[in-house]
Amino acid sequence: MSVITYIGLGSNLGDSQQILTEAVHKLALLGAVKVSKLYQSPPMGPQDQPNYLNAAVQLETDLEPLALLDELQRFEQESGRVRLRRWGERTLDLDLLIYGQQQIQNERLTVPHMGIMERDFVLIPLLDLDADLQLHGQQIKKLSILQQPSLSVLNAGNWANI
Repeated sequence: MSVITYIGLGSNLGDSQQILTEAVHKLALLGAVKVSKLYQSPPMGPQDQPNYLNAAVQLETDLEPLALLDELQRFEQESGRVRLRRWGERTLDLDLLIYGQQQIQNERLTVPHMGIMERDFVLIPLLDLDADLQLHGQQIKKLSILQQPSLSVLNAGNWANI
């Protein structure tokens, strides 16, 4: 049975737009995808690193949560993922943000993703995909963090060529 999932994408090392485009194409092999606009945002962690490119993908998939997580981690590794420090620069970051209506908490996975409600660079791309999306019983579009966003639209078109 297919489940609607949401995946956050981020990159600030290498040719980030190309890396994110390739990630979207790999995700499309797992099911039907819908892609947000492409954004640029300042780094959340150490400020001595490049700005991030961020987006979100809505993926309709038959994969179970941990199997999907395994695929996301494989895609990160195939992209030459580098994680130099906590919240530091990286070639590719794929986060399983939402998996249907499920709430999951185990040693490998927490869904909805921790910190999602405090990260405009995650919430705004999610709203591109579903303007009425709710988390924890709250409408995302009504959250105060969205009043003064820290990110800017880099590409509103079909940047991933899907």
